[in-house]
Amino acid sequence: MKEPKKITMELVKTHGLTKEEYDKIEDILGREPNFTELGIFSVMWSEHCSYKSSKPVLRLFPTSGKNILVKAGEENAGVIDIGDGLAIVMKAESHNHPSAVEPFQGATTGVGGIIRDIFTMGARPVALLNSLRFGPLNNGRNRYLFTGVVGGIAAYGNCMGIPTVGGEVYFDETYEGNPIVNVMCVGVIKKDELVRAKARGVGNPVLYVGADTGRDGLGGASFASRELTDESDRDRPAVQIGDPFREKLLLEACLELLKMGVIVGMQDMGAAGLTSSSSEMASRGGCGIEIDISLVPQREKGMLPYEVMLSESQERMLLVVKKEKEKLAKEVFDKWDLHVVNIGQVTSDGFFRVMAGGKIVAEIPAGSLTEDAPVYARKEKEPAYFKKVHNFHISDIPEPKDYNDVLRKLLASSTISSKRWVYEQYDHMVRTDTILWPGTADCALIRIKGTKKAIALTVDGNGTYCYLNPHQGGKIAVAEAARNIVCTGAKPLAITNCLNFGNPTKPAVFWQFRRCVEGMAEACRILETPVTGGNVSFYNENPRGAIDPTPMIGMLGLLEDINFYCTPAFKNEGDLIILLGECGRSLGGSEYLRFIHSLKVGDSPRIDLEKEKRVQRTCLEAIKAGLPNSAHDCSEGGLAVALAECCFYDSEHRVGAFIQLSTLTSHLSLVRTDALLFGESQSRIVVSCSPENFSELRNVARQNEVPFSKLGEVRKDRFVIKREEDVLIDIGTDELKKEWEEGLTRYL
Repeated sequence: MKEPKKITMELVKTHGLTKEEYDKIEDILGREPNFTELGIFSVMWSEHCSYKSSKPVLRLFPTSGKNILVKAGEENAGVIDIGDGLAIVMKAESHNHPSAVEPFQGATTGVGGIIRDIFTMGARPVALLNSLRFGPLNNGRNRYLFTGVVGGIAAYGNCMGIPTVGGEVYFDETYEGNPIVNVMCVGVIKKDELVRAKARGVGNPVLYVGADTGRDGLGGASFASRELTDESDRDRPAVQIGDPFREKLLLEACLELLKMGVIVGMQDMGAAGLTSSSSEMASRGGCGIEIDISLVPQREKGMLPYEVMLSESQERMLLVVKKEKEKLAKEVFDKWDLHVVNIGQVTSDGFFRVMAGGKIVAEIPAGSLTEDAPVYARKEKEPAYFKKVHNFHISDIPEPKDYNDVLRKLLASSTISSKRWVYEQYDHMVRTDTILWPGTADCALIRIKGTKKAIALTVDGNGTYCYLNPHQGGKIAVAEAARNIVCTGAKPLAITNCLNFGNPTKPAVFWQFRRCVEGMAEACRILETPVTGGNVSFYNENPRGAIDPTPMIGMLGLLEDINFYCTPAFKNEGDLIILLGECGRSLGGSEYLRFIHSLKVGDSPRIDLEKEKRVQRTCLEAIKAGLPNSAHDCSEGGLAVALAECCFYDSEHRVGAFIQLSTLTSHLSLVRTDALLFGESQSRIVVSCSPENFSELRNVARQNEVPFSKLGEVRKDRFVIKREEDVLIDIGTDELKKEWEEGLTRYL
């Protein structure tokens, strides 16, 4: 790369900046920017870093609550008080664009980045989760992306010694060529050891620690702020390369130095690398920073200041430490075989100043890169497809002749089938605190050492619902995540999120985005799960168009006593099977319509959040009283799939179920059987209990005004569903489980 002699509008455009934005840069500087300054503004004002389209809408989220210690946007991650002087630090991030171009490295560096977001706050990372979306697996390219991403996630997390405890995987044509790779990390910290990413104390040294800086990842933030095209493979240099072993050293070194009380502020070099870490720390601290990049350890010769500042090489951190404590920091990082270099100091003038030897190569007011970034009110318009997909009536499709065949196919579908092939590649037991791990429950449960507490963790979202009705889909994403949490007996506390959408300058996409956020915000308020932070990923488009709007919810719950938790699996023959909540008449947005009939039509399921809250309260109160032996929420595939899954989750108990649908409330007498079995009505939880606990469980439901229906009982070996005298489904449980367990691997 050669530094251009003159800034032209063509060069400005290649940096993703508009003429109006460039004019604003000239006004801020009072002069024309040089090449390095242009690069700095381009990454800091990119959609990925500045949130210039989403900021006004994100303000709709509730961000405060009695457990919230750090509000969304204030730091690298959210912080939630769990009592006993402890807090949970959590964050979710997307790495969609890099994973579409280089799936293994895109996924590994996504995991590495989210881990740094957690320990930069001073927390010890204790768990990883992920939410993944791909095109159908009958396509070779999609199989390459899927296996590469899963391999990358496994490689990084396993090498770091951090358990990957939960996740979800969906497959749909909308993600063809533009996979969704969202990762979440959770850490534990003592509240009084929390570190802020702020530069403070004039004269305090600024330390560069970690790995060398190379040319990998150049322009990564800008790359993530534009659409993917057929030419995107040319952007491979914008995909970083990860080294989990070096990150493990970096984690331990940073946490060791933290215990010594010398760190003033700490920030990871993620998107936009050295540029974002230094300028954001200065801006948050209301001060300035001056650094000399000639001191930065460089992996390649002849790197330009532009390249050093924009590099997104991995496993690097920026620390502000107390004066005269550099020697102590050097001893720690030398011990861990990591670079530690004093590259600058905190200043009082508010400028972000970059030197190269004795020459100033960039001098910019720090706040102009963060607080003064442009913000846009994007146009909105209902998508053209909206009325067409809603013009659907259930009578347009025939009822199945063979319900056994339909259930087999749904259980074997790539979205619903067991994800054992995925999670067996992850080490989910390292650290020995995982109580409930993948394949055994609706969410993960992690013991908090030294206490009786455990945290429940889940990720959830449904792009089809949001495509058909963004507002309802946004509400459902939060509600289902909370339902997963309460089915273990934990109380939902807070969420983080990744919001994956298309190009925000397209009115139809921004209409989807706003309505999804409005729905999520409403659910967060009613269910009392404030937003601690997250990530917006726009420009998720392939040459055929935008992905379905796909908000992912990462939720944290708290179980006060690990002796009282619940799992989804039916346990004992003779236990009664009960439905909390009620079934509906609709099939809109269901996996049944999408997979069996190849239709993505109708309205999404509707949700009444007050009813949802009552159902969840009933489940929590019942588990706390020790009444149910199992609890499992109804989601993709509907009631029939949920009941079947309850027979699969526990390998130690070979059980089946006998279900009589006529025991449901009378208002469903005219509802089609396929809607009863496979409709995805919300606010439903399947529980089982001993006959002795039935009356007390029913009383809890009545006190909360929750519909309560006895469906049948746990039996041995066979899965049977009847409606009146008609036998709809009658299959051996082992046969069904085989379909479910082998469904995904048949494509691989």
